[in-house]
Amino acid sequence: MYKAIIRPILFLFDPEKVHHFTFSMVRILSSLGFGSLFRSMYKKEDPRLERELFGLKFPNPVGLAAGFDKDAKLYKQLENFGFGFIEIGTVTPKPQAGNPKKRLFRLKSDSAIINRMGFNNGGVEEALERLKKNPLPGSNAKKRVLIGGNIGKNKVTPNEEAVNDYVICFQSLFDYVDYFVVNVSSPNTPNLRALQDKEPLTALLQTLQDINAEKSSRKPILLKIAPDLTNEQLMDIIDIVSDTKIDGVIATNTTISRDGLVSDNKDEMGGLSGKPLTHRSTEVIRFLSEKSNRAFPIIGVGGIHSAKDALEKIEAGASLVQLYTGFIYEGPALIKAINSKLLNR
Repeated sequence: MYKAIIRPILFLFDPEKVHHFTFSMVRILSSLGFGSLFRSMYKKEDPRLERELFGLKFPNPVGLAAGFDKDAKLYKQLENFGFGFIEIGTVTPKPQAGNPKKRLFRLKSDSAIINRMGFNNGGVEEALERLKKNPLPGSNAKKRVLIGGNIGKNKVTPNEEAVNDYVICFQSLFDYVDYFVVNVSSPNTPNLRALQDKEPLTALLQTLQDINAEKSSRKPILLKIAPDLTNEQLMDIIDIVSDTKIDGVIATNTTISRDGLVSDNKDEMGGLSGKPLTHRSTEVIRFLSEKSNRAFPIIGVGGIHSAKDALEKIEAGASLVQLYTGFIYEGPALIKAINSKLLNR
């Protein structure tokens, strides 16, 4: 029903407005009791789907990538569609409006999206207040949603002071998320990707690890990387993970490449996600997995539009996968299809 009826209607309107409209509708329907209906339609509950990673138990390996629920407004309702975990953010210390609109573009002919949102969010304190409504990590409460906290820096913060922004977000969210993701790979914040260079990235991750070590119990830290890194840079990532002993990598963020696109909006500035990213993100996963001898877990994201796409990423070395653009194009049935495929392979 989604692809035949709902999506064609939604795709008639501005994508950012549709995003907010969809949030409102999901919230309203959930308040009217439709949450249990969504769960019965889309959620696949089977102990064979459970994955233990970073000391966490994921009910299934299909998560929602960061960027969809930036401000932790809808994580409980979105979990009803069958996701095993929800990643909120990217969250910054201070609220920021992001880049000027229009900043979100569908590329229908390519089954893709270009965004230049610019870390628009209400700030870490606003997200924190919403996350407090979720039972604490480690709780046995059945209504707990497993949450990842994707953190970044404010646009006005210079790179030489960026570590302070990540520390603020890390400290603020520590008690209320299950794992952290350090985002230095978005193409939409000026100079952010420079933080992927070996020296500043090692310093940033080590600072967070030092704080982690001072806690009574540490939280897993993952690094989200761009698909546009060279093999030499990917080898640097492997070294950095080894040196700082962070817990894993999310591969990959959006790309600045425009190879092979045919849609009218193909030349818009921003990060590209969706089907054009499928092959490259899988390549990066395979490279990291093979060159590191599977030394650390990888969460695979980028261009997953079918159960086959997800399985390819898992076979390439991913332990978990995440959806974003595929969820928009294919609908919640994609989550169930992936989990069903994993059970039947």
